[in-house]
Amino acid sequence: MQQQAVEHLDVLTKTGLKTGVSKPRGDVHRNGDYHRAVHVWLFAERTQELLLQRRASCKDSWPDLWDISSAGHISAGDSSLITARRELEEELGVILPKDAFELIFIYLQHSVINDGKYINNEFNDVYLVTTLDPIPLEAFALQESEVSAVKYIFYEEYKRLLAKEDSDYVPYDVNGEYGQLFDVIEKRYKENTVARSLTLQKQISRYAPVSLSAELSGLSDLDRKALGLVVKAAAVMDEIFLLQSWYSNPALSDWLKEYADSSELNKLKWSYYQINKSPWSSLDEDVAFLTTADSAIRLFSNATRTVRDWKGVEYRAAFPVSKPACANFYPPDMDKMEFDLWKDSLEKDEQKEATGFFSVIKRHSEFILDSHQSASKGSSHDLYIVPYSEEYQPLLVKAADLLHKAGDITDSPSLKRLLHSKADAFLSNNYYDSDIAWLELDSKLDVTIGPYETYEDKLFGYKATFEAFIGIKDDEATAQLKLFGDNLQLLEQNLPMDSAYKSKDVSAAPIRVIQLLYNAGDVKGPQTLAFNLPNDDSIVKDRGTSMVMLKNVSEAKFKHILLPIAAACVAEEQQEHVDFESFFTHTICHECCHGIGPHTITLPNGQKSTVRLELQEFYSAVEEAKADIVGLWALRFLISQDLLSESLLKSMYVSFLAGCIRSVRFGLEEAHGKGQALQFNWLYEKGAFVWKTEGTISVDFTKIEGAVESLSREILTLQAKGDKEAAGLLLQKYSVLSEPLKVALKKLETIQVPVDVTPTFPIASKILQ
Repeated sequence: MQQQAVEHLDVLTKTGLKTGVSKPRGDVHRNGDYHRAVHVWLFAERTQELLLQRRASCKDSWPDLWDISSAGHISAGDSSLITARRELEEELGVILPKDAFELIFIYLQHSVINDGKYINNEFNDVYLVTTLDPIPLEAFALQESEVSAVKYIFYEEYKRLLAKEDSDYVPYDVNGEYGQLFDVIEKRYKENTVARSLTLQKQISRYAPVSLSAELSGLSDLDRKALGLVVKAAAVMDEIFLLQSWYSNPALSDWLKEYADSSELNKLKWSYYQINKSPWSSLDEDVAFLTTADSAIRLFSNATRTVRDWKGVEYRAAFPVSKPACANFYPPDMDKMEFDLWKDSLEKDEQKEATGFFSVIKRHSEFILDSHQSASKGSSHDLYIVPYSEEYQPLLVKAADLLHKAGDITDSPSLKRLLHSKADAFLSNNYYDSDIAWLELDSKLDVTIGPYETYEDKLFGYKATFEAFIGIKDDEATAQLKLFGDNLQLLEQNLPMDSAYKSKDVSAAPIRVIQLLYNAGDVKGPQTLAFNLPNDDSIVKDRGTSMVMLKNVSEAKFKHILLPIAAACVAEEQQEHVDFESFFTHTICHECCHGIGPHTITLPNGQKSTVRLELQEFYSAVEEAKADIVGLWALRFLISQDLLSESLLKSMYVSFLAGCIRSVRFGLEEAHGKGQALQFNWLYEKGAFVWKTEGTISVDFTKIEGAVESLSREILTLQAKGDKEAAGLLLQKYSVLSEPLKVALKKLETIQVPVDVTPTFPIASKILQ
């Protein structure tokens, strides 16, 4: 008879991190080692019942008692979500896809039983599976060695039995951490609809609705025809971005849209979802404004064995309350240590692809589970790479087809080249040529489309999201801005940092000013005023970057947001210095300054790297702060060189102060908000911003220059050294809501100044109808 393999468990530290050691399960419980397990609860929404299993009499802990629907240890090398799915299948015969499982909390369980021979120090990942109705008991296929029976019980009754420590039930402290299970259910299903509607109305009212259009008379007839196809291709970026945010997000979007007209509350849910493009609120540090109880109902007919006249399991497509740092780029149960161990085992070119912009990371074990294959002895690592061209193939084929058709029609040579090369890139996953074509674009119809920004990847900041910006070039405004691109090398040579870190060959960044007529994809929450692309360091090194300014968006924000902020928060005697020219000029300079300073760097050990790779999850916030503060330094420098008017001097600092307060309102989870808080608090600490007794803030013009220069030097130097620790400490100390910021934000909330704008696009809407 074949001997059964002994189950090994990963030994963890007291904080839940892997030690790199694994031991047999018996040894772990004898020694009281910290380890990990999963708890899976099946909850029937309509009857408000939880499924319990009776533990088999042969179990070494709590035999014959009623317990969690399904639970089990995470074996050494296995992952949490895969274990949760596998345990449910093995113990109860229930097979469900990953979008049925919602991680609701992690619970550390300490218990000693069996006369001290069984010590349990266990981190439990607690999952909730929400079904519409109870699963018929005859549908379950019970694993006799683990489970002797199952039953459904009303969740409040179960909570009461646990509270009185009923001897038929495995004990859980419902007044302690485990009470979260019951709190989650109660909060979801006993909500006050009126109060929730009022909260959503308040959240929506923070955005001022604006209609953005552009004059099309400058377009040729052929470019007008091409525009229709380009807008349709841009709309596909929305579909891809929803999927990149979270795997059940597209189903949630479809569901909310379908039921938007069924009640006032559902209409508000859909309105606010359209602003955020996910269930997490951008302006509230990504706190969820929806729950899985609001999500799509999906039918899985093969989830259990067949029961007559029962169609199968209907469940809610789940998403976690906390926005996952991994988005949908990595497995939801992957941590940094697992990724780094796997990455270090790869060849150099594969390492580059794993940390590159245009791939997702998946699990072999998930593929095996989903395809019902038996595990094969392949790679020793569970992770593998899937390029975007494969992951999003159907949507990218659709977008590529539309871009090729538009490229065939347009009579602008540079636009023709961009559209065809971008369509090719969607299918080949090689974006180099299309990014060069974008840098060289010189067309009245201005198009930016593809995967660019990495803000959504909060785990590493590696993976790019799809986006699109379609506009009409403002030739007059573009001509006025040539000054900045022409002087980038001059700015680089005079940056406040050690000369050893300065680049000798900064390419001038061309600047295009457009009137935006449509955006799509990763344009959720606060609207961008400008962007500086591409982000690929190899292209930045070879060819530099190009900048696109969205003038009509800037005008809308200045009018609806910046002026009211200045009136409320800036000292009265300085309010006259807040003007659109300064606001817009600093926005331009911010984008230019992404192109200067450290990008490709040499580490202290002589190894070549990039700032993005070294700073990882801190990169986006630090880079935004750099572009802002160095942008302010650069304006002062250009004035000192008589390249800009001296009249800008006071207005640029006071407009910047109002802009700081504007951006901090985006929340400190967002890169721009985090970066602006850092700058505000640094300048406040140095006395450059002065908090007055009446609660307004002014600029001390004698101290502002020195404070701007010192922060510029600090950020540029830590970037040049690739010093992640210094970046983390800087953000930890300064990216906080200090008292002046709290008072300013409270004041703005009281007088209800919008936080941002939410645009509608009449020209694009007509095309898409």
